Amino acid sequence: MKYLLDTNICIHFFRGKYNLLEKLEEIGIENCLISEITLAELIFGAENSINPYKNHKLINDLTDMLSVLPIYNAIPVYAKEKVRLRKKGNMISDFDLLIGSTAICNDLIMVTENIKEFDRIKNIKLENWAVK
Repeated sequence: MKYLLDTNICIHFFRGKYNLLEKLEEIGIENCLISEITLAELIFGAENSINPYKNHKLINDLTDMLSVLPIYNAIPVYAKEKVRLRKKGNMISDFDLLIGSTAICNDLIMVTENIKEFDRIKNIKLENWAVK
């Protein structure tokens, strides 16, 4: 299987939490990807931090190890899900919906700590690696 890592999982990885380095080594870093939306969120976080240089280095090191997926192919899934969720009155953020849609259209397992949010997306496969 291949996995799409959510922003919160990447942040936990940077902070050395939840044995995520061991988990990535176990499944193989080549089997993990991030969305370009996650990359945007990470870069924003680095720019907004007290140590942008250090945090940009962490992000660059991560993107040297894994692939960054564009959202282009996920846009039709995103649009259909946004309409469905809006009609149900159960919206989620556009960024999360784009990340989740990227997982669906690329047949990836979405790895996130935010299971309740992503679980609203139809046909998504989820795992939470941020467990003790």
